[in-house]
Amino acid sequence: MNRTLIADAKTQAGKTVELGAFVQTIRHQGKIVFLVLRDISGILQAVLFEPNLVKAAANLTAESVVRVKGEIKEAKQTDDGVEIGVTELEVLSTAEPELGIPIVEKAGETSQEKRLDWRWLDLRKPRNQLIFKVWTTMEEAVREYWVKSRYLEIHSPKILGAPTESGAEVFKIEYFENEAYLAQSPQFYKQMAMAGGFERVFEVGPVFRAEPSFTSRHGTEFTGFDAEISYIESHHDVMREHEAMLVAMIEGVKKTHGGDIKAEFDREIVVPKAPFPEVTMTEAKKKLAAAKIPSGKAGDLSPEEERALSEMFKKETGSEFLFVTDYPVTARPFYHMRHEDNPKLTKSFDLLWNGVEITTGAQREHRPDVLERQAKEKGIDPKSIQFYLDFFRHGCPPHGGFGNGPSRMVMKLLDVDNIREVTFLPRTVKRITP
Repeated sequence: MNRTLIADAKTQAGKTVELGAFVQTIRHQGKIVFLVLRDISGILQAVLFEPNLVKAAANLTAESVVRVKGEIKEAKQTDDGVEIGVTELEVLSTAEPELGIPIVEKAGETSQEKRLDWRWLDLRKPRNQLIFKVWTTMEEAVREYWVKSRYLEIHSPKILGAPTESGAEVFKIEYFENEAYLAQSPQFYKQMAMAGGFERVFEVGPVFRAEPSFTSRHGTEFTGFDAEISYIESHHDVMREHEAMLVAMIEGVKKTHGGDIKAEFDREIVVPKAPFPEVTMTEAKKKLAAAKIPSGKAGDLSPEEERALSEMFKKETGSEFLFVTDYPVTARPFYHMRHEDNPKLTKSFDLLWNGVEITTGAQREHRPDVLERQAKEKGIDPKSIQFYLDFFRHGCPPHGGFGNGPSRMVMKLLDVDNIREVTFLPRTVKRITP
């Protein structure tokens, strides 16, 4: 098919073009038929005058796929000022008369659960297609930043012989005659790359968490952005690198989609200024207590605390971002490095964006004897992670990194309130189809 996208066709008044598109609406008016055609780039009105074409359209159904050919003509009565006068019509695929969900609907007309049951129809909506255009641009900008900054891309295994993190949030699977686990993160293998002399690595890949959570920001499978860098002095070096990545990412999205996001989501994309504000966990808890915000865990923040803390700092600094640093040992995994002057605190951070945690990072412990001791303190048998401890027995640079949730970033970019809306096919405690 010598096809032209609708967005390009609109600029070609007087020329004959060929379109491939879904039929969004059909309007029969006597001897004339009006179609609204939709493809990934936009919508366009089509007009059928010729009797054979009007007859061919008699049994046409909404959301059928067609090929049309015709001349682009000026039409002041349309929103775009142009339409296509159809001279050829071919039905490529006929849609059943009854759709599972409406494609054109008012906000909230169909429940999220029903829309996800019919996700292939839900994804046809221009609003949803914009979400994944933003995803694509976001990932492109992040990759461009990493590649220009001399990172190497890795693809770590997702079937592991031992869990990456302590705790029960892991999926066990049968692996021939053994038991294995789906990866909770590429953490161990990012660090292996540091021991391998790669110095800077990134990975974009699936992450699996067996969390029995039903919140608007959790899933059992999601995509992760991960990075690790060598020769750092503290976790602050990792924070500065993460800031630079985020600034580049948001600049890229704003440049490409800022206008469309404003029109569709009423969200003004704000490119942040580095460095981002930061607060230690101890200081954060004091501020929250002074504001009479109920405390959750002593060494961690509840969703309510994250929202309140972000709002405080946004009012004080104007920044949508806030680093919370120096989490206690009790709230962090065994491989986080501890402060020399206060071994009860880790050299770690979380990054909040408008009240939602999007990133966890830290300087890692690279000394094998210290790592083994800290693992024992967490109740981990060193024999179960011997392969990991071996990474550090032949020299390893000081290093650190972060794991970042791009689904949550898209939520914040578009100011939507549920991670399922920005996930192609969400996986949750109760959803593993389609």
